[in-house]
Amino acid sequence: MKTLAAVSYESGKPMLIEELELSEPKSDDVLVKMTAAGLCHSDYHALVGNRPVGMRPMVLGHEGAGVVVKVGDGVDDIRPGDHVVLMFLPSCGKCQWCLAGDTHACVLGPTIAKGPQPDGGYRMHTKNGLDVGQFCLLGAFSQYTIVHKQSVCVIDKKIPLEVACLVGCGVVGGWGAAVNRAGITPGSSVLVIGAGGIGTNIIQGAVSVNASMIIAADRFDQKLAWSRSFGATHTINVDKENLVERVMEITDNMGVNYAFEAISRPETIAMAFDATAKLGKVVVVGLTPSHFDSIPISPLNLVLTQKTLMGSIYGTSNARIEIPKLLYMYKRGQIKLDELITNTYSLNEINQGYDDLLAGKNIRGVVRF
Repeated sequence: MKTLAAVSYESGKPMLIEELELSEPKSDDVLVKMTAAGLCHSDYHALVGNRPVGMRPMVLGHEGAGVVVKVGDGVDDIRPGDHVVLMFLPSCGKCQWCLAGDTHACVLGPTIAKGPQPDGGYRMHTKNGLDVGQFCLLGAFSQYTIVHKQSVCVIDKKIPLEVACLVGCGVVGGWGAAVNRAGITPGSSVLVIGAGGIGTNIIQGAVSVNASMIIAADRFDQKLAWSRSFGATHTINVDKENLVERVMEITDNMGVNYAFEAISRPETIAMAFDATAKLGKVVVVGLTPSHFDSIPISPLNLVLTQKTLMGSIYGTSNARIEIPKLLYMYKRGQIKLDELITNTYSLNEINQGYDDLLAGKNIRGVVRF
């Protein structure tokens, strides 16, 4: 069958919208008609080469939701007509981390940007027969996609798919970093550097566990205004104020108990560390461009202040459990999802969507199919 997709042919060049050939589902495959896909910064990193991918051409997109059309042999718990959220980090179910429930650390992790499916084959092809990779084994920027059954989470059909797609990455990643990885305690103080799709959901996670002070930092005033609507108690425009000095003023020169860095640049990771109190935790959430290989943090200060520096991927969660849980919280009004969508785009407008992301115009832009 045919599908219209946004294809990346060359690092640093805009995606091209073109028709691709889609194979029939093979064993363990699931054919999904996409309804919506979120525009996440991680795809932009892959697009411009900040995160190397294994091949091009490649269809990007790793935050999506849709309806199952067909399944291959060996798929017995997913059926045509099911509403699903795609999971960008599947679980092999066999490695020591998956067996312990830590599916976010699955051994499949290093393979997801290479292009082929787990069996080594390709499901997308150009008209000329060229194989096309699928970023994070998904390729969500396509009208239809074929994914492995371990990349699919079946959800309640009452949840709007345009909203549900956000839980495939940004919501789980941010909320989970706050609640699962950092383990924010009630009454604590929190700093979030970067008030985009991930940072806003870190704020929501901090609110859900009753943090008393939540400081959002960004360079765009509009994003800071949005952050207050999600629960931030203080905001800092980093282009106008010294971040560390301002955090110290707000916290009576103590620093915050928890700092989250959702931009992932060495200098802002160092700022997060410097703004954290003794015995505090610093959590790096975003994907740092691959050419950075060090962080300007004093090892001596690390010891003397007894701070903890850690990373978090996919909210340090088992996404198959976390996604339905967060959607249930959404149904009960305990977490905001509709408000995260600041603009919607057609597939033909996807490059404009990323321009808007870089310009600070979106918490999350969403492509509607």
